[in-house]
Amino acid sequence: MLDPVLPTFDDVRAAAARIAPHALRTPVLRNPELDALLGAEVHFKCENLQRGGAFKFRGACNAVFALDEATARRGIVAQSSGNHGTAVAIAASLRGVPAHVVVPRNAPAIKLAQMREHGANVILCEPTMAARESESQRVLAQTGGTMVHPFDDPRVAAGQGTATLELIEQAGPLDVVVAPVSGGGLISGTAIAAHGIDPATTVIGAEPAQAADAFESLRQDRRITDMVPDTICDGLRAHLGRIAFEVLRRERVEVLLASEAQIVAAMRLQWDRLKVIIEPSCAVPLAALLATRERWRGRRIGIILSGGNVDLDRLPWQSA
Repeated sequence: MLDPVLPTFDDVRAAAARIAPHALRTPVLRNPELDALLGAEVHFKCENLQRGGAFKFRGACNAVFALDEATARRGIVAQSSGNHGTAVAIAASLRGVPAHVVVPRNAPAIKLAQMREHGANVILCEPTMAARESESQRVLAQTGGTMVHPFDDPRVAAGQGTATLELIEQAGPLDVVVAPVSGGGLISGTAIAAHGIDPATTVIGAEPAQAADAFESLRQDRRITDMVPDTICDGLRAHLGRIAFEVLRRERVEVLLASEAQIVAAMRLQWDRLKVIIEPSCAVPLAALLATRERWRGRRIGIILSGGNVDLDRLPWQSA
């Protein structure tokens, strides 16, 4: 198997220019109580307020608009637990081309509704990576479209890195940047962007302890793909991709873990203090930092709030 093509800092800057007419420049929030809890100065980049409710629009938009016209007209194929599918649907709609999204049938209802609202042809499959891959290949063969992978695509990872470019423009120099880890498109782009600006920046990936394949992949120095995730964070159940594994090793990214209880507590804390809606996957960075708070005293920290597509009828702290 050929080594994956890794995105560069120039790719991130090119992506920023490409998506500028379409992506929102999301705000950065501060909160004195959260600063006090960590003993640090924390800047929250609100990608939960991005188009489609998640950072995923950046990568999808870059990938879709990077295609030549003839290729784009044949349509876009994606696989997603929700946010990437919505992002692809929006980007394809903006470009005026069809979008076909393979989605596990247990995806949150809000995410399925958003994909359909933006014109995607939603194809349901069993909730396993093998089923997603198999069904995606079938749809590709049937449509002749182009796969825009949720994370194992250098154009997608470069697009995700634009959130960190904006964060540092808005907040100023940061000692630490933290983002959630799933397939790794966001953390890859984050590391490339942060280190392109300042190689001394510490880049941290945050992952549920019950879906710790990235943590184990770096610990064992081999990509772990047979772990079965068991986490409330539906957006963080994918295995670390080939691109992300190589980028995380090259950029010396550290992955921290958080328990399910810590994630739910951090989610509720951010709803309460920041007054913004975030989903469980989005709460993992703060949960991981709070679990290791002695390390962060006096530091300037940026956190990517990755998404806000949560089912309001099934909040994790509500009783059944």
